[in-house]
Amino acid sequence: MITAEQMRAARALLRWPAQELANRTGITLRTIQRLESETGFPASRTKNLIMIRKAFEEAGVVFIDENGGGPGVRLKDRVSGP
Repeated sequence: MITAEQMRAARALLRWPAQELANRTGITLRTIQRLESETGFPASRTKNLIMIRKAFEEAGVVFIDENGGGPGVRLKDRVSGP
């Protein structure tokens, strides 16, 4: 799904304050802050985690599966011009 560490990292990559993520998902700021304060997979409704991941993906974040070094995030390659 998405870990608390991935949430924090994705927000940092996008330079979004927590309020921006709350606005884009309709999830309260307090809930976003609680989820990000946890370690590993946050205790939350699956629906909330799906909405958070979708908001990040729409903004260009790619989620990296565990590959020996743990799960992570990166920004999509941005191709400019033809």
